[in-house]
Amino acid sequence: MDSGLTKKIAMVAAASRGLGFAVAQGLAAEGANISLCSRTAAAAHSAAEQIRQATGATVLAVEADVQTAEGITRWHEATMAGFGGVDVLYTNSGGPPTGAALEFDDAAWQKAFDLLFMSALRMIRLAAPVMEKRGGGAILLATSSSVREPIQNLALSNVMRSAVASLAKTLSMELAPKGIRVNQLIPGRIATDRLAQLDIAMAARAGVTVEDTKNRSLANIPMGRYGDPVEFANGAVFLLSGAASYITGATLQVDGGAMRAVI
Repeated sequence: MDSGLTKKIAMVAAASRGLGFAVAQGLAAEGANISLCSRTAAAAHSAAEQIRQATGATVLAVEADVQTAEGITRWHEATMAGFGGVDVLYTNSGGPPTGAALEFDDAAWQKAFDLLFMSALRMIRLAAPVMEKRGGGAILLATSSSVREPIQNLALSNVMRSAVASLAKTLSMELAPKGIRVNQLIPGRIATDRLAQLDIAMAARAGVTVEDTKNRSLANIPMGRYGDPVEFANGAVFLLSGAASYITGATLQVDGGAMRAVI
């Protein structure tokens, strides 16, 4: 099946490691030109070089903090200057601190809002008009299994990512007439540094070992293991590709069967 991604211009946020890096490399392997960003120049350039060596793709690395409007604007402008447009956008960011809802003050909630919700909105607000002029495009918003099943001790993420999920569905209806598809991708427990940190935090809060925490998680995953970032990236590449040309407003979960919801 032809993905239709050859020479497409793909912007992948927060792509120096973890799921963002896996998605950027997956798109590059399909022939896309990649513009990636990271909060530090060194991390961005290191990731870009790894992707170039693995795929031979053209990769632009930009230092940008997606928590700020200035950072997103700088990344967008660098992409326009380097590639002249954008066809594909993968919104992504780091995660907020762990903790219960009433443990956080206003500043923490605002920071989480900027990190998770406003970052996605700002990226799309800049990219969508460019996509429309180019005849269409594809946008994929990364969220979390917490949008369907809130996760204990992840209050900030639960609330803000649910708002992002609503944004994805709303935009899918608003942008479809302009030839722009918008979908949502939900990772389950994928083996990344972020997941390792969450396992440590959960273990500390419960007063058990990290191994016990991991075993409890595995017991709730029908496939009996954590996912590989490449497996998550494969789902992202499909939804951003021409193979998914009639899919918009959809949610795909990559979780080994962990979520029990029927829909």
